[in-house]
Amino acid sequence: MPGEIQNAQAVSAGLGVMADRPQPHDLTVERAVLSAMLREPNPCIDLAVENLGVNSQVFYSHAHRVIYDAVMEMRKVGSTQIDLVSLLHYLTVNKLLDDVGGEVFLAELYNAVATTVNLESWCAIVRGYGTLRKMIDVCASAIGRCYQLDGEVADIVGEIESDIYKVRDFEARSSIVEVKTAISNEFNTLMDILSGKVESGIPTGYPGVDAMTGGLKNGEMFVLAARPSIGKTALALNIIRNIAMPSQSPHPRKVAFFSLEMTAEQISRRLLCTEAHVSEKMFRDRSFNTADVGKLSKVVHDFSQAKIFIDPTAGITIAELRAKARRLKQMQGIDVVVIDYLQLMRADGRQDSRQQEVAEISGGIKKLAKELNIPVLVLAQLNREVDKNATGNSRPRLNHLRESGTIEQDADIVAFLHRDRDATKDLPQDEGAKAEIIVEKNRNGQTGVVNLLFFAGRMEFCEASRYGSEADPRSK
Repeated sequence: MPGEIQNAQAVSAGLGVMADRPQPHDLTVERAVLSAMLREPNPCIDLAVENLGVNSQVFYSHAHRVIYDAVMEMRKVGSTQIDLVSLLHYLTVNKLLDDVGGEVFLAELYNAVATTVNLESWCAIVRGYGTLRKMIDVCASAIGRCYQLDGEVADIVGEIESDIYKVRDFEARSSIVEVKTAISNEFNTLMDILSGKVESGIPTGYPGVDAMTGGLKNGEMFVLAARPSIGKTALALNIIRNIAMPSQSPHPRKVAFFSLEMTAEQISRRLLCTEAHVSEKMFRDRSFNTADVGKLSKVVHDFSQAKIFIDPTAGITIAELRAKARRLKQMQGIDVVVIDYLQLMRADGRQDSRQQEVAEISGGIKKLAKELNIPVLVLAQLNREVDKNATGNSRPRLNHLRESGTIEQDADIVAFLHRDRDATKDLPQDEGAKAEIIVEKNRNGQTGVVNLLFFAGRMEFCEASRYGSEADPRSK
């Protein structure tokens, strides 16, 4: 009771509502849930846990919370039978019986319903009211934080947004699907893919990669890793261009690009020059000509048709990134998230080690992909072990992923971008250096190597297998 009074006062102070105004609740439905759990413990207790969790705060009444906590504790210690008699004994031994209103209250509670058939719908009502109360508390707390101004404004807004989405996550509970339903749905999906009605994934623009991985698939985390200065950002921007530009894709997608390393201006310039097949160096030494300006003008028009959203926030936390991605999904309908790069992100709280922090970030990215049901392409750095080979040009492996093995575990696909950094130094601007995409892990398909050519002048990767007289990048 004291907690409820204190909570009501906080809400009143934060939102300006009447002090005696109760928060949303339905005590009749709460009693029905508890009554069902006592009448038919098996399977009603498990069904309640599945829908409400083990936290009694989902109940409004203090007495109902005490009873729910007692049942959860009895279940936790392995009680073989949970019923009215055993619950009465537990409450008596732990001196909690008076808190719930005594034996009379328990007897009335037991007789609150005649059948348990509607338990799941009752749980949904209880959970809904619990969600509303959580939201009221978050809003009241948000107003208090705004008045206190305890910290940077951006941090306060980020924390409030994160709290709101935690409430949303509580309400959005996934249900168990019977396999025959899932099998039927997937069969229809496969038939649609076979007939060409839908794509297995979003094509990256590199046919060899798409043939091996199926493209960027919804709900999957695709990790693209490389050593520094190999060109992982360039490849990511090439992929963004391939899937977002109407001139490159028959079905252009909307892309959110979170760049922790480059500014929006640097990214835009890179995209502009790559698409126009113009080197940035030409602007520094003023060697460009009228034709080059014409190419750039056309590309500016082409990009005006693309839906690419750039967030250049440095040191973004996983909570901030997820909040922004959710908002972009809701407001803009983004189809893909690209992150450059994982090790520059920060976890939400203080961690005991960098490995734990990276593990939290990696898990958060995978959760984001599943939650929004879109592909997330995340770039990652390799550790220095890959450079310790005697040849100085050894191929990367999964254990070279920097700072955490959980990246490998969370990712659906892990691919390495590999090339000899020194190979481009003496090459002419229009000649490509050999490079490879090594698909080292593919949870739902094959692994292998795709050969590329890297044109350093314009920071562009082209698939070597397509490099011929008709598709020669130098002829564009």
